[in-house]
Amino acid sequence: MRATIVRWDLAIDRKVDRVRGPALDAIAYRLSSAADHSLLWDLCGTLTAIGRGDDVGFATRFVAAMGVESLLTNGLVKNAFMRVRPAAYEDLVFSYGLRRPITSSFPSGHATAAFCAARLLGDGAGWYTLAAAIASTRVYVRLHHASDVVAGAAFGLALGTVFRRFVR
Repeated sequence: MRATIVRWDLAIDRKVDRVRGPALDAIAYRLSSAADHSLLWDLCGTLTAIGRGDDVGFATRFVAAMGVESLLTNGLVKNAFMRVRPAAYEDLVFSYGLRRPITSSFPSGHATAAFCAARLLGDGAGWYTLAAAIASTRVYVRLHHASDVVAGAAFGLALGTVFRRFVR
């Protein structure tokens, strides 16, 4: 099974290589950077709370849930797997504010946070579209294998489902 996953990851990398370019770089690198440390999601949660009539309780619970998500993903799960990042990672030029991660590759923390946040923020397609866009940038910027992103998205949806009762 591992060989199948590696072949799939490499096939996705080759497809993404065909669309890489300066115009997409400017978008993908910045979007990926905006989601570092869940800052974009904390902003979305805060704006959602304001839109709900200054719901400080929602904002507090949302940020707490995202903190727990980060602790689980970056503290426990990534340490359990310790997957090496894509080979191109070592040669990357970190531009547009992109930072060099210090955790392992599996699962993608950006994908986990994105889909957890989308689940917590509501059922609108817009949140999931933004989550998918952010998650996909991690493959584009060569910081994750595609399978890291898929696993992160699934883990994020599961966590979001568990946390949803607490947050809402």
